[in-house]
Amino acid sequence: MGLLDGKVALITGGSRGIGAEIVRKYAKEGADVVFTYRSSAEKAIALQKEIEGMGVRAEAIQSDAADFSQAEALVKQVLDNFGKIDILINNAGITKDTLMLRMGEEQWDQVIEVNLKSVFNLTKHALRPMLKNRGGSIINMSSVVGVFGNAGQANYAASKAGIIGFTKSIAKEVGSRNIRCNAIAPGFIETEMTEVLDEKTKENFLSNIPMKKLGTGEDVANACVFLGSDMGAYVSGQVLSVCGALNT
Repeated sequence: MGLLDGKVALITGGSRGIGAEIVRKYAKEGADVVFTYRSSAEKAIALQKEIEGMGVRAEAIQSDAADFSQAEALVKQVLDNFGKIDILINNAGITKDTLMLRMGEEQWDQVIEVNLKSVFNLTKHALRPMLKNRGGSIINMSSVVGVFGNAGQANYAASKAGIIGFTKSIAKEVGSRNIRCNAIAPGFIETEMTEVLDEKTKENFLSNIPMKKLGTGEDVANACVFLGSDMGAYVSGQVLSVCGALNT
């Protein structure tokens, strides 16, 4: 028996990195999984086949979470094919890092649209079927940078801080209908991005982490399982930091 048996989960940005680890973990816990991708079609199809091999239903859908109409069509497709959405994980995100004096309007707009507007888009369209079913769990991927900021990431930090305020507001709006909304704030996580960093940069990261190690995608995925499953049934409106005590 898995912690997510019988659940249908929709995960944005699920073809690689943290998103792919969440997809795998959810499948291992028995959930049927729908995940989106923007351009990594080959990786997405391979992951779909991998998940189907675990004995659950899976579907990879190309969709831009930052586009309101595409988000609406995505939710409709999931409902048509799977009948319900029990868990929504808003994981899609990008970075366009630079100091504010060098940041252009496009760099600001792109990060806000992909990271923050996408959360509005998917939540807006997924809420109605959740309200109809009188239950659901929404998990929004924030960041420790959204809590304490970071030089050179004003756009990213603003988007992730916005997610926290959004999360707390939605939790208060729909809590009476048995719908929970929480955020996860990862710290420094081992991803494709961190793999290319030089040793000195990694050492600088580690020096600021009390646990003296980077987190893994599985660490974040485990937190998603807790918040998506009945183990987190009375947890809503919270920000769960997965950061090795960095945000302490």
